[in-house]
Amino acid sequence: MHFIPPDAAAHAEAAKSLPKPKLMIGAKALEHGAEGSFEHINTTTGQAQGQVPLAGAADVVNAVAAARAALPVWRDMKPYRRRQILDRLADLVERHEERFRKIAIVENGIPALTMTSGMWPRIVGWTRYYAGWADKIDGLVTSTWPNDHFEYTVPEPYGVVAHIITWNAPMLSLAMKIPPCLAAGNTVVIKPAEFTPYSAQLFTELALEAGVPAGVINVVPGGVSAGEALVRHPDVDKISFTGGPVGARAIMRSAADTLKPLVFELGGKSANVVFPDIDVASVAAYSVGFGFSNSGQGCALPTRIMIHEDIYDAFIETALAVVEHLSYGDPMNEQVIVGPMVNAAARQRVQSMIDEARENQVGEFLSGGEAMEGDGNFITPTLISNADPHSAIAQKEVFGPVLCAFKFKTEDEAVELANATEYGLSAYVQTNDLNVAQRMVRRLEAGTVYVNEAGPAYHANSPFGGLGISGFGREGGKAGLEEFIRIKGVGMSIRS
Repeated sequence: MHFIPPDAAAHAEAAKSLPKPKLMIGAKALEHGAEGSFEHINTTTGQAQGQVPLAGAADVVNAVAAARAALPVWRDMKPYRRRQILDRLADLVERHEERFRKIAIVENGIPALTMTSGMWPRIVGWTRYYAGWADKIDGLVTSTWPNDHFEYTVPEPYGVVAHIITWNAPMLSLAMKIPPCLAAGNTVVIKPAEFTPYSAQLFTELALEAGVPAGVINVVPGGVSAGEALVRHPDVDKISFTGGPVGARAIMRSAADTLKPLVFELGGKSANVVFPDIDVASVAAYSVGFGFSNSGQGCALPTRIMIHEDIYDAFIETALAVVEHLSYGDPMNEQVIVGPMVNAAARQRVQSMIDEARENQVGEFLSGGEAMEGDGNFITPTLISNADPHSAIAQKEVFGPVLCAFKFKTEDEAVELANATEYGLSAYVQTNDLNVAQRMVRRLEAGTVYVNEAGPAYHANSPFGGLGISGFGREGGKAGLEEFIRIKGVGMSIRS
């Protein structure tokens, strides 16, 4: 493995692209929050980059009030006008590509290669796709019997929707959640994590520039207290949350008092089942490169590689060679796949999981597994062969650069291994046999199954979501739009 050390000067220059952190409530941009402030640290260099105001319960109350006040204006706006505004937003987002790229690197260490090859086209694409839906939301005329009625449905927005945004890919999360919500006529309150506030702020500033009325989008960066105040608020009509099962359970408990509807995307521990009829070199390179992308901080990454016994040794040998040629380190460098963890706490958590697995001898550590010395929060890419499939590191979402490999003999055994987890977000199958592929697609318990070096491209027109503790509800496509629409039925008697 080749470590590319951080270029502190380049990061300091890129940090100039960061907007000054603010709460954005209605027409106000506030530099102070009720919960004080949070010092934002560049996770690559360890250098401070600004004081982030933290929203408290009082700020959340004001944000929800602003969203509620703006609702009639946005909801009742002609749909074609909403489409025009969202189209302008997509244009502005596309125009600010370079700034968004720099923010991604210095905000949370997303490698430039990850942004270029995967995230950026999706961010623009989701915004533009849902702009097109704004004036195409139709109801239905329904058949009636036995009475002579005229019945139809009216799609309506929920009202005020709270979005609790993930930190590992905040720009993508914004694009997946906010445009469909706005297209449907809702207003929103966004709570980004305190260590990734900049993306939401710039996105909202561009939305205002595009013509979204003040109060339609409100941003309250903060921690647990802000999130709880948002979930408990009686004027919040729905919650969309991307995070982990622990946070989701807390949200469900808080939302129970007002019976708020929820949509959860909660991570995964995705199986990647490799059959013996594939091209070993190609699939091994895909499995390693994709599995380690964004430093392993991705909910749908194929982190459990299940390899048929006939090709296991050849596959592992090839995969290890790929790992040994990886460049990791400074996310600003275009060759880097594995950048830093999002912060020191994440690095410590991942390292403790690796150390526990090594101490318990859960498998053969072929590479990595060490925290780098210095200011950056780096962990070397870790490949564990013949891992115990029941061990913590093989069952829990690590959210770091760790891949576990297992061996299987039969298709039934592969299915049993793949489904032996509480998660159910994504699954992957590598085979040239169409019959095997179709059987596996049906048998794997996951929200989405990807075949033959495919992966979650997060296309705006495709639904994405999970089963089990990976959550419920969908983002993407018409299904993602419908998460933010409720249906009103209308019945009219017809007199002769």
